[in-house]
This record gives sequence, structure tokens and C-alpha cells, in this order.
Amino acid sequence: MNRAVVRFNALWLCLAFSFLLAACGSKEAEQRTAFIGFLQARVLDKPGLRVPTPTADEKASFGDYAQHYAVIADFNEGMNKSVSQPMGQVMAKGALRSIADLASRRDDLKAAKDGLGGLRTALDQELAKADAAHAKLKQPDDLKQVYDKAYEKTVSAPAATFKEVFPALDKVFDGALAVGDYLEQNKSKIQVSGSSVSVSDPAVQAQLNKMLQELNGQSKDINAAQAKMQAMVRGS
Repeated sequence: MNRAVVRFNALWLCLAFSFLLAACGSKEAEQRTAFIGFLQARVLDKPGLRVPTPTADEKASFGDYAQHYAVIADFNEGMNKSVSQPMGQVMAKGALRSIADLASRRDDLKAAKDGLGGLRTALDQELAKADAAHAKLKQPDDLKQVYDKAYEKTVSAPAATFKEVFPALDKVFDGALAVGDYLEQNKSKIQVSGSSVSVSDPAVQAQLNKMLQELNGQSKDINAAQAKMQAMVRGS
């Protein structure tokens, strides 16, 4: 009699444990489905760069997959704080309103160029951290396909577009500094008043015109890079 009870109890425990495993598996499937639906509807199907903040209920429905979304959200938060916002300050410091600024604001231009190097380093660090976290994620194939597309759209593509802006800005700052140095070196032959420039030496005038033309061409590269970034954000 006792042996039968023992066997029955053991069988009951096995059945209960199997049911528990099945229930856990179903919960994971539900969480994965909820997360896939969020990524598809709120990130991939929306035009432009969108990194929405999940509601408390949405986050709870993702289960452990909420940490997977945190990889994307943390990158964008870090990029905004350490790259996007400081970029505005760099651009303001390096903004030029007239040819006279090229000579009188060389220190600002140097500071802007140095600041640009710091932004590039910050972006590299944020991207490396996100890529490392992404590589460690364990995901079923159906989720991985959707998540990788969302990661490309919200992490890889923005980082790559930002990196296109840096070389163009570097060239502009280098060109502006070169013109400023040239104006200073030939200040006895060059008179600058606002946007008006008069040069007494034809050779100096020819060289200055060449340098200004090159600087204008470099500015077009920046405009093209900025247009690409804006198109990415808008989704146009």
C-alpha cells in the first residue's frame, strides 16, 4: 500500500512538473509575441527614426525581453546626451557669419574642431557598448529577424550617418582655420570689413579666392551629410 502511494505521488509530481514547464514555455512565447509586435508596429512600421518608450504594461508583457529593448533605448539615450546635444554646441561655436570671423575667431574654430574629436570618441564608445550587448543576446529565430532590423534602423544606421558628418566637419574646420591663418599672415595686404574684402596684391587675391572656393565646396559636403541625417530622422 505504501509503495503504491509513493509511486502515485512520484507520478503526480512528474505530471505537475511537466505542466509547470509547459506553462513557462507558453509564457515565454506570449512575451516574445508581444515584443515582436511592439518592434514591428512601433519601430519598424513607423517612418523615420523612432525609439518609443514602452508603457509599464507593455514592458511587463515583454518579460525578460524588456532588457533586449533596453540595448536599443540605452544607445539612443547615450547618443543624445553625449553626441547629439553637444554637437549643437560645437556647431554654434564654429558658426561663421562673415569672412572677418575667419581671422578673429580662430580660437573658437580650434575649440570646435577639438570638440568634434570628443564627439567622435563618444559615439564610438556608445556604439561599441551597444554592439557588444547585442552580440550577447540569445533570441529565437523569429524574434532575431525582427530585432536585428530594428537594431539596424535605430542603432547602426544613425551611428553610420553621424560618422559621415564628422569628416565633412573636419575638412570645413581645417579649411576655415587655413583661411584664417592666411588672412592673418597677409593682413597688411588684405582689408576685411564684414562681407567685403579688398586685396592689394593680385597673387594674394588669387590664393585667397582659391581657398574660399575650396571652403565653400566643403560646406556643401556638410549640407549633404546633414540632409541625409534629417531624411533618416524623418523617414523621407
